[in-house]
Parts: sequence; C-alpha cells; structure tokens
Amino acid sequence: MVATSFTPIASLLGGALIGLSAVLLMWTTGRIAGVSGIAARLFPPYEDRQFAGRLAFVAGLIVAPVLVRLVTGGLPAQTIGAGTPLLIVAGLLTGFGAVWGSGCTSGHGVCGLSRLSARSLVATMTFMAAGMATVFVMRHWS
Repeated sequence: MVATSFTPIASLLGGALIGLSAVLLMWTTGRIAGVSGIAARLFPPYEDRQFAGRLAFVAGLIVAPVLVRLVTGGLPAQTIGAGTPLLIVAGLLTGFGAVWGSGCTSGHGVCGLSRLSARSLVATMTFMAAGMATVFVMRHWS
C-alpha cells in the first residue's frame, strides 16, 4: 500500500482558495464554477459576452502549474501506475459521467453542496462512491 504525506495546512489553504474562487466567480458573474460546463461552453454553439471570462478561467487552470514551477523551481512528484489505454478509458468515463450527471466535482461538490442542492448531494455521493469502489478494486483485485 502506498502512503501519502499528511499535509493539513496545504490542504486547508487549497480548499479555502477553491471556495474563495467559487464565491468570487458567483459574486462577479452570477455563474457557478463548474469546470466541465465552463470548458464545454468554449465550443460552438455557445457564443456570448462571457466567452472571454470562460477562456480566462480555463487558461488559469493551465497556467497555474507553470507559475508554480517558475516560482518554486519544480512541481510536486506524481506517479501514475496505469498505462495509457486505462487512462484513456478513465478520461472517457469521467467525461461521460460529467455530462450524464449534469456537472462535475467542482460544480456539484463545491458549488452545489454549498447551495444545499439535493441533486448535487446525490451526484457527489455517487461519484465519491464510484471513486472509492474504483480504488478498492484497483488495490485489491488487480
């Protein structure tokens, strides 16, 4: 079994920044910080005044690790034990789940739960259970 480091301060700060970002996006634009919805609306047929804001949001997700590397001189070490075919299947299943569930972890788990949405509670419980089952199967049956 692989042990991960316990980082309560970094985790608390990261969670607070995610929450603050979600609140600021809702306050300034009236929109929920659902990453899958924001990214999907970068493509046709969606064309409106909020395109530049959506593009900036997604660009920030891409630029942030680059800035971390520039500031700290490196990135946290990460190991992915799965091969490319499994990662492709996982990505497709994740995308399908986000579309089928009408949102992703950021939309339902962060924004939906904070608005006390019953639909978001069910969605969050579903993807958490699926994640736990996947980890169990991958660690004990593979």
